[in-house]
Amino acid sequence: MKPLHACHLYGILDLGYVAAGDAARVLGEMLRGGVDIVQLRAKRFPLAEIAGLARALHPLAAEAGVPFIINDAPALAGEIGVEGAHVGQDDMPVSQARCLVETGEGRLVGKSTHSIAQAVAAATAPDPRDVPDYIGFGPLFATPTKPDYTPIGIAEIREVHARVNLPIFCIGGIKRENLDAVLDAGARRVVIVSGILQAADIVGYCRDVKQRLAEARF
Repeated sequence: MKPLHACHLYGILDLGYVAAGDAARVLGEMLRGGVDIVQLRAKRFPLAEIAGLARALHPLAAEAGVPFIINDAPALAGEIGVEGAHVGQDDMPVSQARCLVETGEGRLVGKSTHSIAQAVAAATAPDPRDVPDYIGFGPLFATPTKPDYTPIGIAEIREVHARVNLPIFCIGGIKRENLDAVLDAGARRVVIVSGILQAADIVGYCRDVKQRLAEARF
């Protein structure tokens, strides 16, 4: 399984963009394109349906050596035995999520942050088990995925990397068209959602992004 420190392109298989019946095909294309880590996001879907889909999709990611994360459902992630779960600012504490997820070694818990203050707080939590394995930082740009959040822009990307000693995945409205600006601002890892899922050629899109990330890496 690819280690977290080697993951730079985080793809989200969002059922707001992809029909459940197309999820396996789309995931296969994302994996062939080279996504390093993938999250299943299924807002407003019943847990039983998410569980069935995750059980069907996880083996595809596992065969490719790509960590598979479930959004918002740590207990489900632990029950199925995927590589981890992701929680938001208003969800359960990371330590609680970790207890639910850790059915095996090396399980991951990621956390969303929307400011430098939140990012620093996550990374310096008094209880080590409340420190996530990685954070999402954003949304950088306006995105229909997070309509209630004000975009934070790219000006603080370099500062958050200087102050937070965790893998930081910049997220929110990032697409191939603005990727160079995000990387020039100091990003090292990115999450792309609609750009990948709505691409006419998902494999080629992911490969192009991976190439740009490789060229920008320090």
